[in-house]
Amino acid sequence: MQRLFSKAFFGLLALSSVACLPALAWADENSNTATSSLTDANSTVNKAVQTLKDFSADPNMSWYRDNVVKSKAVFIVPEFIKAGFILGGAGGTGVVLVRDEKSDIWRGPAFATIGSASFGFQAGGSVAEIVMMAMTDKGRDALLSTKFQLGADASVAAGPVGTGAQAATVDIIQFARSKGLFAGVSLEGSVIAVRDSLNHAYYGTPVNPVDILVLGNVNNPHSDVLIQALTKRAGR
Repeated sequence: MQRLFSKAFFGLLALSSVACLPALAWADENSNTATSSLTDANSTVNKAVQTLKDFSADPNMSWYRDNVVKSKAVFIVPEFIKAGFILGGAGGTGVVLVRDEKSDIWRGPAFATIGSASFGFQAGGSVAEIVMMAMTDKGRDALLSTKFQLGADASVAAGPVGTGAQAATVDIIQFARSKGLFAGVSLEGSVIAVRDSLNHAYYGTPVNPVDILVLGNVNNPHSDVLIQALTKRAGR
């Protein structure tokens, strides 16, 4: 009887172990996904810092440097990749920061993606660094939303290059530095959407752009270098 009980006990133990394997595999997969998202988030922040340095050193970006201090929010996309043949597409991941107008302190980052598709004669590809400046409340509020379309939900225009230029009165002004076969970067019609997975991984809890950029409910010391770089670019 005892021998039979032992066989039954170990049989149940083996079955329970097998039953637990999918759960353990699921937990390990989610752990790997979270680690990958955190790596992507940290990498995006680090690249955004370099983008700010590149814009600061570019003699054609004087208007940007003189006026970023007036912007209500910025969206920095370190790598906006555009490629295609006839049917093309473009996109990238970036960081949004919002300036508190009372304290004049930047908050963020919140992570978001930008993407677009196009149809027409084109060939080749390019990689661009992009900085978008929200100059109106409407532009800032759009960047605080979970998803919006440039041109439809907020107006956008390319920023002036060189000195003495005047920018159009729009919600969002874009600047781009690119290398490749595409001569320019047009963001009209592009969709910007929040990257919940990166925000969750970076701050260790589910958060939305308002939590990060307005309420200031979360903080990550890794972002200090980004905020300092933006503050320096804004002349403070």
